[in-house]
Amino acid sequence: MSEAAIIYWSGTGNTKAMADYIAKGFKESSKDVDIFEVSGAPRDLSPYVKLAFGCPSMGAEELEDSEFAPYFTGVEGDLSGKRVALFGSYGWGDGEWMRSWEARVRDRGAILAEDGLTQQETPEESACVEYGKRFAVL
Repeated sequence: MSEAAIIYWSGTGNTKAMADYIAKGFKESSKDVDIFEVSGAPRDLSPYVKLAFGCPSMGAEELEDSEFAPYFTGVEGDLSGKRVALFGSYGWGDGEWMRSWEARVRDRGAILAEDGLTQQETPEESACVEYGKRFAVL
């Protein structure tokens, strides 16, 4: 088990690609990271110092509500003092879902690494890898 985990949900594959690219950035920084699709993610996040969560914008700019949102609600009480990064793809809107998610994470006492990484439609590999590298060394 590493000190960091990436946990994501992806509908079209864009957020999965972002998760894979962010993991690549960790590995390029010589850091190990565990990566989980939310359906197989651990409920006990206490072993992890750093957590990256990924979910695309759905519906009226909100987190996916059948798998990701219930999982996140179940673990967000354990985020206090953890370093957290957020990422996700979107197809419309102005990023309101990410701003709301960032506020929610801060309200739980987490240390938000930087603004969440958003990518419209197909993610740009280099932006995601760089995001992973920056998060790896925080």
